[in-house]
Amino acid sequence: MSGEEQKHWTEHLGELRSRILITLATFIIMLFIGFLFAQPMIHFMKEDLLQGSLHETLKLHIFSPGEALSIYMQFAFVVAVTFTLPVALYQAWAFVRPGLTTREQRATLRYIPSAVLLFLVGLLFGYSWIFPFLLNFMFKLTASLGATETYGMYEFFRFMFRVVFPIAVLFEMPVIILFLTRIRLLNPHLLRKGRRFAYLMMVVLAALVTPPDFVSNILVTIPLILLYEVSIWLSSRVYSRIEAEDEERERQWKEREKADAEDGW
Repeated sequence: MSGEEQKHWTEHLGELRSRILITLATFIIMLFIGFLFAQPMIHFMKEDLLQGSLHETLKLHIFSPGEALSIYMQFAFVVAVTFTLPVALYQAWAFVRPGLTTREQRATLRYIPSAVLLFLVGLLFGYSWIFPFLLNFMFKLTASLGATETYGMYEFFRFMFRVVFPIAVLFEMPVIILFLTRIRLLNPHLLRKGRRFAYLMMVVLAALVTPPDFVSNILVTIPLILLYEVSIWLSSRVYSRIEAEDEERERQWKEREKADAEDGW
């Protein structure tokens, strides 16, 4: 490796390091802010999730001195990830920006708000629809056994985040597919060809992020399949624009080549 190439790689690694440090610093700051606001969020979710008769009959317990801190950190972590996401995506975009054309830079930059919005929609979907359904399902199973419900608060919220957070991450699929299409690593033809395999992977992912019952798996799998189909449609539109841009670029190149030949003649 020549000295020029070594200098080039050193600059790239230095830039990558600085962008990672910015993201980590943002995450730590948001983690501290999330910890400060964890208490009102915990009280709100307890009131919201355990409504009606459940609020009177079901009590959440703490079984060890460290569990309270762990609960606070769970909420702080989700807040930190949510508010660090746009910063992390922007830093990733800024790092790959020199390798993109001007049009690609503008197009991929617009994906950042969409990614944040889809993550929030995924959180809301998991919290408002999937988790309450699973909670009621588990309560009915407990009642069918004639058992007394005694839940630890830490385990309760950990179960909630193990369901809600992966769903929010999976909702990022359209943006990821669009970005990979824009940088020409994916295309709609490949997505259609791999549709069966993708469906199988979504069923497996849904089974991993939800308890082992058929209904909850279906509730998660169906939105993922719809997101995949929407991603194919969006990828087709983006890919058509890329092909049009390539054709226009080739046409302009041929016109310049022809004009240069005529001038030389």
